[in-house]
Amino acid sequence: MKKENQTAHIVNIHRTRTGLGFPQSAALVKKAVNAALAAEGVETPCSVDVTFTDNDSIHELNLRFRQVDRPTDVLSFPVNELSPGAFAPDECEYDCELDASALGDMVLSLEQCAGQAREFGHSYARELQYLTVHSVLHLLGYDHVDEGEDKRLMRTREKEIMSVLRPGEDD
Repeated sequence: MKKENQTAHIVNIHRTRTGLGFPQSAALVKKAVNAALAAEGVETPCSVDVTFTDNDSIHELNLRFRQVDRPTDVLSFPVNELSPGAFAPDECEYDCELDASALGDMVLSLEQCAGQAREFGHSYARELQYLTVHSVLHLLGYDHVDEGEDKRLMRTREKEIMSVLRPGEDD
């Protein structure tokens, strides 16, 4: 149930083949996108496109866009150049059909997500929501290229948002 003062964000979910992550994964991702945007104080309606895929498909994308020859867990494709922690709707692409600021796309390998959940000893729900929060922060201008302040800031925000989400408690 939507809280009265909560902004309605648009999360479009696609999948590269049938059977990938529906319906539980879609609900978990939508909840995480909304939680991350709320935590970042984003009150303007925004749209995010999410694609569920497998390791083979994300491997191809990772090689094509990042020149990294292996699968990864999530790829983020922001359409704006935003500053971390300073969302500016006037600096965003606007989708007039959706009446929302377009933030960009994320591609999630549900296969990689499930493997990492097992590897790290936590639930699939927790891993999927963590990867979603991570990607939303990228769409909002956060980065972690080096081990400096940018990475510390992003990790701090991830932890704060995940503490609010508490995956698995009500899913």
